[in-house]
Amino acid sequence: MDAALPIVRVDLWRADAAVLFDWLVSVDLNTVPISHPAQKQALMDLLARFETDTDVVDISQAEIDEAQSAVAQNMGW
Repeated sequence: MDAALPIVRVDLWRADAAVLFDWLVSVDLNTVPISHPAQKQALMDLLARFETDTDVVDISQAEIDEAQSAVAQNMGW
């Protein structure tokens, strides 16, 4: 990452981070609908940040399952 570029910090609920990380490592990004290649790159950048800046890389399947249940409870739609 270029240190000269502006950075935006986003605080996520750990369960959201776990769900997103699990999805990002399992999805085939070549099949995700995108309208610009930068969208795919941004998803890859997000995955890289999860891998380097969080502890969700080491969570168990049971923790992922719990996170999915917790996030789904707050869907509201």
